[in-house]
Amino acid sequence: MNKPLRRIAIFCGLLILALLIRDNYLQYVKADQLASEKDNRRVAIERYAHPRGDIIVDGNPITGSAMSKSGDFKYKRTYKNGAMWAPVTGYSSQAFDGSQLEKIDDGILTGNDDRLFFRNTLDMITGKPKQGGNVVTTLNAAAQKAAYSGLAQRGGKGAVVALEPSTGKILALASYPSYDPSSFSGYSDSDAKAWNKLQKANNPADPMLNRALRETYPPGSTFKVVTAAAALENGLYKSADEKTNSPLPWIMPGTTTPLKNEGNIPCKDATLRAALQYSCNSVFGKIGSDLGNDKMLAEAKKFGFDSEQFTPVRSNASVFSDNMNQSQTALSSIGQYNTAATPLQMAMVASAVADDGKLMKPYMVDELQSSNLDPVQKTQPEEMSRPLSPANAQILQDMMQTVVERGTGTNAKIGGVTVGGKTGTAQHGVANSANPYAWFISFAKLPDGSSPVAVAVVIEDDQANRDDISGGGLAAPIAKNVMEAVINSKK
Repeated sequence: MNKPLRRIAIFCGLLILALLIRDNYLQYVKADQLASEKDNRRVAIERYAHPRGDIIVDGNPITGSAMSKSGDFKYKRTYKNGAMWAPVTGYSSQAFDGSQLEKIDDGILTGNDDRLFFRNTLDMITGKPKQGGNVVTTLNAAAQKAAYSGLAQRGGKGAVVALEPSTGKILALASYPSYDPSSFSGYSDSDAKAWNKLQKANNPADPMLNRALRETYPPGSTFKVVTAAAALENGLYKSADEKTNSPLPWIMPGTTTPLKNEGNIPCKDATLRAALQYSCNSVFGKIGSDLGNDKMLAEAKKFGFDSEQFTPVRSNASVFSDNMNQSQTALSSIGQYNTAATPLQMAMVASAVADDGKLMKPYMVDELQSSNLDPVQKTQPEEMSRPLSPANAQILQDMMQTVVERGTGTNAKIGGVTVGGKTGTAQHGVANSANPYAWFISFAKLPDGSSPVAVAVVIEDDQANRDDISGGGLAAPIAKNVMEAVINSKK
């Protein structure tokens, strides 16, 4: 080969090498960055080129897909009873991305998850159109309807969480007010307007806030269940009917201030059972103070406080503070001061008591499926902690049953079923100036001793008459309906 041809050959070889290097750089080094580039519409077009898989409740889809009327995105998401299910599904929007299960399990729903490679390859070979997989939830449709309907009829704001104590399955997860994800699932001007109307800056009710998982409230007297558990577990008191060392008035340590009770109730040296039945602040405040911050904090953490929960949707961490003095610990032990809890957290408290002291990790996805319904991933129940011994849990169950039988929770009674519960009316606003929050936590036990459901309900109603607000009056009837829905669905 003469010299000019050799130079040309070398030059061409270098060009080919540069092309290969550039091609590999783009495909492997820059691939993820280019795929996520906001101006790269090819990825988005492909994502919406086929129907998404569905989110399933009780064997039925609560989502769907519809042909878009305009634009280059072929399919958009639809929802059945969208407002009722939004706290579970989240949203999937051509313009605003996604949230919650729609976002977390987007790979399964779009069919792009690596675990679907074999299924997608077979479909490609057989010429079958690409299709997303399904997310099968643990939710109970009847319980969810009872929860959401109860909140809607009550008005104001609020949330409900129901758990299956033996597994941690989430049976209901409702938040009110809510929103319909279908209203902004597309890419049109009307979708943008619907989205803007739902933003907190434009809507003070903040309907897109998932109050069941992302709002922490002072739990008020429902936290006394945790304090009673701490008293039993630390041996401060050994039975429900042992008299407590509870003077009246009880002056908080380091102050001249008595911790007052609501009305003229029999709290002096009351038994644990009577103190929970009548919701004695003085008794449980003194228990917290006697045990001290460290022991109260340790017990609260066993119930899940101070840790985020992932269901897989993230839930805010509930709060029980450290480094408090005796008076601050006393106030925190009756669910005030810095103590704050999500509705999920308080459902976990009721669930652990109902399941003889065993707390199961809460979860809402039972199974991920491929497009032909083959299982891709199955969730196994997982024990999270043991806040109570079985013996102490049964003592506390009995105390909570007294609250429903002849205490402040009688509105939760269910014929032929043993119900335990605890009411709470939590202070709200500076110097308790705003309407308080109404709480109720509960569990149901069937004649065979099994406990199919534990529930937490919180109501915040700025328009209600302050004197009419109570956990027993506003929240307990909703909890009752949710428990009945679960029990009836198992018959």
